[in-house]
Amino acid sequence: MSRVQLALNVADLESSVAFYSAMFGVEPHKRRPGYANFEVVEPPLKLVLIEVPEADRGAGPQGALNHLGVEVFSAEEVVDATDRFREAGLATFDETDTTCCYAVQDKVWVHDPAGTPWEVYVVKDDNPDALPMVEGCCSDR
Repeated sequence: MSRVQLALNVADLESSVAFYSAMFGVEPHKRRPGYANFEVVEPPLKLVLIEVPEADRGAGPQGALNHLGVEVFSAEEVVDATDRFREAGLATFDETDTTCCYAVQDKVWVHDPAGTPWEVYVVKDDNPDALPMVEGCCSDR
C-alpha cells in the first residue's frame, strides 16, 4: 500500500508541529532543525514540514505548498511509476540513491499541468541520525 505525501513550507516549525500533532493525533516520526515529518496512519499520509523564513515563504496556501508525492514501499514501484509516466509522455527526473529529508531514497519527479511538482519515492534507509538534510532536496524539481 502507498500513501500520499504533502510537503509544506512553514514559517514557524514549532507551532506547525503542535498544530499538526493535534490535528492528526500523532507526534512527528522524525525531527531535525527546520524539518519534521509525520507518518499518519489514518488517513494514510506522510506529512513533511520544511521551515522556510517567512519572507521567503509568502502568505497563505500559495506559499505553503512545497511539493506533493506518493510514498511507495519498493524500488520496483518507483520503476513502475517511471514507466507509466514516460508512456504517458510526461517529462521525468529520476534520482537513485539520493539523500533527501534525512533518508536515502529512489524517486521520480513529474510536474502537473500547472507546474506542481510530484514525486513517487521509496525510502531505502531511514536512519535519521546518520544522514543530513541536503540543500535543495524536496523542491524545484
